[in-house]
Amino acid sequence: MSAVDLLLRGGLVVDGSGAPGRPADVAVAAGRVLAVGALDGLAARREVDVTGQVVCPGFVDLHSHSDLTLLSSPAAHSKVRQGVTTEVVGNCGLGVAPLADGLDLAALRGAVSYLDLDPAVAWRWRDLAGYRDALAAARPSVNVATLVGHLPLRAGTVGFADRPASAAELDRICGLLADAFGAGAAGLSTGLVYAPACYAGDDELLALGRVAAAHDRVFAWHLRDYADGLLDSVRQALRVAERSGCRTQLSHLAAVGRRNWGGVARALELVSAAHGRGVDVAVDGYPYLAGNASLSQLMPAWAQDGGGAALLGRLRRPAVRARIRAELGDAPVGWDEIYVDGRSVAALAAEQDRAGADVVMDLLQATGNSATMVAFGRSEDDLRALLGHPLSVIGSDGFALDPAGPTGGGVPHPRSYGCYPRVLARYAGAGGVPLPEAVAKCTARPAARIGLTDRGSIAPGRAADLLVFDPARITDRATFHAPQRYPDGIRLVVVNGTTVVDNGRHTGAGPGLVLAPGLRE
Repeated sequence: MSAVDLLLRGGLVVDGSGAPGRPADVAVAAGRVLAVGALDGLAARREVDVTGQVVCPGFVDLHSHSDLTLLSSPAAHSKVRQGVTTEVVGNCGLGVAPLADGLDLAALRGAVSYLDLDPAVAWRWRDLAGYRDALAAARPSVNVATLVGHLPLRAGTVGFADRPASAAELDRICGLLADAFGAGAAGLSTGLVYAPACYAGDDELLALGRVAAAHDRVFAWHLRDYADGLLDSVRQALRVAERSGCRTQLSHLAAVGRRNWGGVARALELVSAAHGRGVDVAVDGYPYLAGNASLSQLMPAWAQDGGGAALLGRLRRPAVRARIRAELGDAPVGWDEIYVDGRSVAALAAEQDRAGADVVMDLLQATGNSATMVAFGRSEDDLRALLGHPLSVIGSDGFALDPAGPTGGGVPHPRSYGCYPRVLARYAGAGGVPLPEAVAKCTARPAARIGLTDRGSIAPGRAADLLVFDPARITDRATFHAPQRYPDGIRLVVVNGTTVVDNGRHTGAGPGLVLAPGLRE
């Protein structure tokens, strides 16, 4: 006990297990929790009185898109300042590795432009091991676990065409995936609205699921449709999960469009029934009524055949634009609910005296297919059904951003700055979800979903990823109109025993590790 580095005295320890909080001291030494309890008489290099405050594990964000922003700004300001200590990247199929021989790198970088906020970040890796080395060399302030994205797998074998993978191509996809698992990937993800992953059928998805099952890795799904086809999309994911036996995560579950409200409850019934049959499935979500994605997500799959350059070429043809305009005429979300850089498409259309669909196509052309959107059209009742469900965990679907750096521009979704404080302030305790349960959904349970056995809980011997917050002050301050605002109420954030946030100030420390599932790091 003589080499104690940090001693947190007098806090309410909510340990991530879902059990009620208890008054206790927490001692940290050599990057790990040394002891939890009444530690009277114990001396430490630094002792902090946290009376009246909550001590809990650092948040494990199992749905992050910080693949490249952590290389641009390893300090991870927007995430670590809200209590996130572990980021899981590679979600929605939008990964950046492996880069197979013969891959059109420029085309892939365009396909995942949603991630690519700093053009100065050079892609110097070829495989997942090289990418993980690049993350480690950046010395991030948070831990990072990696998923393998379906897009680079398919783009590197099949290309960007709308066709099934051949038997040989499917074998190669599965081989690349297995190699990535061997290099430490925690799972894989697909994004069935994004080309070219959207061209994959059940056979390809089942093959991927079987590789994941053989390696005991998670398979995370950005479903094919969150609007009118939500339930069929959930059924597809559950069908693959049941037939392959893989651990499955349904990402950012929501029902989009007023006519689909109530769909989340029905989707959760399907999930609960599958779980009751022995399917290892869970869902995640974030506490907002709007999502954020590439604007090209609104384009029909046929228009994206061949990749981003092919889409932009088609958008120059009047007949193609007319067809797209007609197909978007009955969209579940109105143009007044879709925002680009803080302004609604409806307002832009009125200003330009053009149809909303034409405004969207013009924006895609003007930005080289890299425009993003914030889309509303969701229900508070659906959100509360999700957050209260026993199989749900929290994932921000956001980025680690630096408001003073290359990734800090534009009008991003506020979830990148305020997701977890918003959960605690608005939906925990009197908000409906008991505080210990809310903490568990942000810590131990997401860690378990991706196989990180050493994170997400406070117990002797576990990694010292810790958060101290004031339950009376914790709140998000980021809004859709002013998103680059840090939350209130965060006292300390500790990553691997090193203080990274101290009374709202980033210390500049970079103690984060690149994690692999099931390993004590």
